[in-house]
Amino acid sequence: MSQSNVMEMTVPQRQEELADTDYAIDVTPVRRTIAERTLRSVTEIPHALTVVEADVTNLVLLRSKLKDDFLRQEGVNLTYFAFFIQAVVRVIKDYPIMNSMWADDKIIVKRDIHLSLLVGTEDSVLAPVIRNADLRNIAGLALEIDRLAQLVRTGKLSPSDMQGGTFTVNNTGAFGSISSFPTVIYPQAAILTFESIVKKPVVVDDRIAVRSMVRLCLALDHRILDGGVCGRFLQRVKESLEAYGPEGSLD
Repeated sequence: MSQSNVMEMTVPQRQEELADTDYAIDVTPVRRTIAERTLRSVTEIPHALTVVEADVTNLVLLRSKLKDDFLRQEGVNLTYFAFFIQAVVRVIKDYPIMNSMWADDKIIVKRDIHLSLLVGTEDSVLAPVIRNADLRNIAGLALEIDRLAQLVRTGKLSPSDMQGGTFTVNNTGAFGSISSFPTVIYPQAAILTFESIVKKPVVVDDRIAVRSMVRLCLALDHRILDGGVCGRFLQRVKESLEAYGPEGSLD
């Protein structure tokens, strides 16, 4: 038997067989790109996950106080995500290794903080970038989040809007998620998700109290980052979120 005949017997031909109740969906260029990049991420990056929980009760009170005036003045909703991003970029400045990339024989630490956001559409997820996110206050971040989200949803996002991201943040809490294991966007070092804010009983000063709690889930490239630095980074983000007070501002 020839080698070609052996190959024909051992490697079955791929066939598309659809039952009467099934239907096929063509893979769009965007979906193919997502598939290729996700596959590269999970096959090349040794992922690890670490999670902390933050008490954002005072942040909830602050946003509640400011959101109506902000909507009237700016015509944009003041989301928790803007506060979360501000906390993240402030801490990244003290832990610049979080804002780095793998480059085979070296690790490249990026000076500018360009945050990739994950924004979902009906059939895909795109990653527009907030450039120099550390130079914006909460109001500026809220306006930029809304602008980029509108570009995604209206199909007007350009390729340049998705280039240059150095760290990724994702508001999975918008979909009711309370915990997740995100996939690092290659070649970035990490991605951090902001989950749903949930009221739950916790121990405060040895007493049970109902507090607004949120989980922060950090997936990391273990070639670049280790548990020690990521643990300290997450602890600082937690402290930053818990430091917002009901008398605070959007600066």
